[in-house]
Amino acid sequence: AGLNEFDRVLGGGIVPGSLFLVGGDPGIGKSTLLLQVADLISRRHGKVLYVSGEESAHQTRLRAERLGKLAPELYLLAETNLTAVAHWLAEMKPVFVIIDSIQTMYNPELPTAPGSVGQVRECTGQLLRMAKNGHTAIAIVGHVTKEGNIAGPRMLEHMVDAVLYFEGDRHYSFRILRAVKNRFGSTNESGIFAMEETGLAEVLNPSAMFLAERSAGVAGSVVVACMEGTRSLLVELQALVTPTCFGMPRRMAAGVDSNRLNLLLAVLEKKVGLQLQSQDTYINVAGGLKVDEPAVDLAIILAAASSFRNAPTAPDMVVMGEVGLAGEVRAIIRVEQRIQEAVKLGFRRFVVPRGGTKELGAKFPDVEIIPVASVVEAMDTVLGG
Repeated sequence: AGLNEFDRVLGGGIVPGSLFLVGGDPGIGKSTLLLQVADLISRRHGKVLYVSGEESAHQTRLRAERLGKLAPELYLLAETNLTAVAHWLAEMKPVFVIIDSIQTMYNPELPTAPGSVGQVRECTGQLLRMAKNGHTAIAIVGHVTKEGNIAGPRMLEHMVDAVLYFEGDRHYSFRILRAVKNRFGSTNESGIFAMEETGLAEVLNPSAMFLAERSAGVAGSVVVACMEGTRSLLVELQALVTPTCFGMPRRMAAGVDSNRLNLLLAVLEKKVGLQLQSQDTYINVAGGLKVDEPAVDLAIILAAASSFRNAPTAPDMVVMGEVGLAGEVRAIIRVEQRIQEAVKLGFRRFVVPRGGTKELGAKFPDVEIIPVASVVEAMDTVLGG
């Protein structure tokens, strides 16, 4: 398609004759992303048809003008009748088609309303046949429910070749595109974009963006190297531990699993001896990013202990490691890749699990590798006991 982050998620690009689904919260930027992709494809490969069922032709053109995406081979059709859409596909023979959105399309032969289970299933089936028979790639936009799932029948995700989720917090500028299903590539990739006035811009160095406003020497702040697909990201994990005003202490987490936080605080109390029963604990991943891998366990524990003791960690230190219920620090995957990313940004001290770190010292002679086997050992190393 020519948009590197988008191509990365799809495994190298869009396969001709494929049908893929793009879902995301309202206003997150799904239509903007696909309009930019349509513009690039039309300039490189030929005719592209953008079918808008939610906006008028005038409204869609205004958005394209604002983004500067008015290519000669990019055509717009404001239509919700799938029979009319099929007619224009056969007439124009475009290389790429965007249906925005599948919940607005209807087959006039069915008595049900647009967006119903039967309509969504039938319209998707017809689009699938059009894509395979006409060797035309088709992208369909799908609405999501409050639970974050694609609205409509569950079968919808099984019918398409790829399912992409466009995620992000509308209070922040960055967006993440993830593949949860891909018949033509890996589902471990992710693309990172920043929402700007002229549309979505690719973020070439996301770690630097997430750490741009970090304050050094602040208690409760720890930098952790996590994996987003096959890409290593450095993010700041913040903790605030303060005496509670209630009978039951509060535990709140933004960006990490709250159940995981409760588990790790229990490890701190049992294995380290920190008295947190009367302390409110708040954990936040700066920038609004959501991190769900076990490698952030050690960072959560050290950030909470740092805030509790009011003892800041070293500003050039990166922490990574999974923590077990016995207080042990377990090995994680791709430690070398995480360190390489951190070295680029000037970090020189790395607290890592002891298992599988024998060769890291030889590979990174200019940095300090600190292997730890337990939470107690990590506390002694990072916070002085």
